[in-house]
Amino acid sequence: MKHLVLLFICFTFCCGFAQNDEANTVIDSLYKEDQFYAAITYNVLHKVPDNLKQSGFSLGFHIGFIKDMPINSRRNWAIGVGLGYSTNSFNQNLLINTNENKDFVYDIVNENTYSKNKFSNHVIELPIELRWRTSTASDYNFWRIYAGFKLGYMFLNNTKYDGDLGRIKHANINEFNKLQYGLTLSAGYNTWNFYAYYGLNPILKDAALSNGTTLDMTDIKLGLIFYIL
Repeated sequence: MKHLVLLFICFTFCCGFAQNDEANTVIDSLYKEDQFYAAITYNVLHKVPDNLKQSGFSLGFHIGFIKDMPINSRRNWAIGVGLGYSTNSFNQNLLINTNENKDFVYDIVNENTYSKNKFSNHVIELPIELRWRTSTASDYNFWRIYAGFKLGYMFLNNTKYDGDLGRIKHANINEFNKLQYGLTLSAGYNTWNFYAYYGLNPILKDAALSNGTTLDMTDIKLGLIFYIL
């Protein structure tokens, strides 16, 4: 009998503690999601001229902060506006060099004539997103779909070639479009999220191959994005 009484007292105490703890737990009705992000992408050149090919891994790294602004009472719909930085490389067989007049010229070269040939850029980005998720203030494992638009300012670009013509490097080429913009989509569950970027304007402006073919190529980025509160 004594054991039953002690068990009842312990049970009552534990229940009372649990109820008190639950009562003292305040669910944040003003919670926000996914303030910081980091992404890694494989970069693909799109709308390329004939015989222009990519080789190796063309990678992109992206980090930034997005201000999450819910637009409904449940807070599963939101607008996101942020600021970020990305660096991207494109390994391919387009040689960017200068002629005797110091003008930049563009030629497609044989892949067997070089060991390295790429151009890279560094971009300050302004992402804008419409966000939908299944999260709550206490559930951190949820589905999300974020669709948006990203505006970028390319503040630095450079090219590197190492091959039969020697070592060739150039930086801050005027023909690179400083303004870059495109559509974005990220979707997934919990930690693992697919990310895609589709560039809407050309990487280069007023640039053409020696045979007169205009270089109107854009970029597509595919990879993974990770969000942090």
